[in-house]
Amino acid sequence: MLNYKYKTILSIALPVMGASFIQSIVMITDASFLSRYSTVAFDASGNAGLIYVTLFVALMGIGDGSQIVFARRIGQKKFKELGLLLGTTIWTNLILALILFFGIQFFMSDALFYYSRHADIASAQGKFIEIRSYALFFAVFTLSINAYFFASGQTSKVLISSIVTAFSNVFLDYLLIFGHLGFPEMGLEGAAWASTIADGLGMITISFLLIFSKENSMYGLLKNLGFKFKAMRSLFRIGSPMMLQGFLALSTWTIFFTLIEQLGKFELTVSQNIRVVYMLAFVPIWGFAATTKTYVSQYLGGNRKMEIALIQKRIQRLTMFFLFLIFHGAIFYPETLIQWINPNPLYLKESAAILRMVSPSIFLFGFINVYYQTISGSGNTKITMYIEFICVFLYLLSAYLFIKIFDFSIFQIWTVEYIYFGSLGLLSFWYLKKYVWHDKIF
Repeated sequence: MLNYKYKTILSIALPVMGASFIQSIVMITDASFLSRYSTVAFDASGNAGLIYVTLFVALMGIGDGSQIVFARRIGQKKFKELGLLLGTTIWTNLILALILFFGIQFFMSDALFYYSRHADIASAQGKFIEIRSYALFFAVFTLSINAYFFASGQTSKVLISSIVTAFSNVFLDYLLIFGHLGFPEMGLEGAAWASTIADGLGMITISFLLIFSKENSMYGLLKNLGFKFKAMRSLFRIGSPMMLQGFLALSTWTIFFTLIEQLGKFELTVSQNIRVVYMLAFVPIWGFAATTKTYVSQYLGGNRKMEIALIQKRIQRLTMFFLFLIFHGAIFYPETLIQWINPNPLYLKESAAILRMVSPSIFLFGFINVYYQTISGSGNTKITMYIEFICVFLYLLSAYLFIKIFDFSIFQIWTVEYIYFGSLGLLSFWYLKKYVWHDKIF
């Protein structure tokens, strides 16, 4: 079982943060390339990317659920069950990937034209997301294997896979967006193919790391791959609330950006600038979120629940330190960050002002997210789903009122971030103080 020295916590979190940082750099690079290619491509990739990730979180929810179960079995020293759990996770995600893939291929383009105000953006979004949907099949294996490595504390392997994905994505972007070294100039579609191929290379990398790992030979992970309905029910019981809450969280942002797209192209481009820079902030947040779930589940499995409060405090301190280290530019020099994303001076002043204004909300989220992930790591994922329901409702209601009823400026509209993060923190802290959350058995 993992100890909770700062050094050990960092040994788990840093590779996850490294992987997230690399992915953020890739996203920033994509956005930077596309903003220089055309504003329509930049806006469309942002909105289509949100839609894709919103659907993608269905697979992530099962992966997060399996991470919790993996960690609990490791804490209980039930190593022989790990291979069966891995196989069940893969088959479950494959079923979901097939449903999502055919839904995107046959229905998504028409839906985009139905609610989009600008036909050129809707058309570009449809082409982008149809290409990206092929990457769902790579994600089936990547997310399943990542869940095991996260739960066992072997996050460095996930980092290696992310490095392969990131560098191949940036290189393929350079070739396919602008048409260098004899490749055709494909613009937005080139960005979609670059990301999809890179995801495939990342899947191959993480698969090889599992095949040649010592745990594969010790526990017979691949030898014991299989499918069991009982294990699938356990995954859905824990993972489906996480899948639903992840879908709600991302679909909320998708709806938010759709409302902004209906407001106007200027407001949409400004908001896309903010969204891309936002991803830097989530580097430490995601890294320590995965770490929190692993620690909480392992320590509950080992019947050491009294030590979790100290673990929470240490993770919060580390989260705030790394969040300031990575994201301080949003407060002190937001103009520079925005110029990296989009050099067009038309959007610089407004984007920088909004980024500086919303930055404290991210620090708030970094601190309170440890409480939220504690509930998740304990297996009480239905509770986190209910919390997400309430926060999403408040967020969407506020966004609708700000945009459609009160006719707020784009600067004022972005204050909705405080409503979402604030309510998430209050509800998570209240639940942990009010209820018995640490006796969940699975």
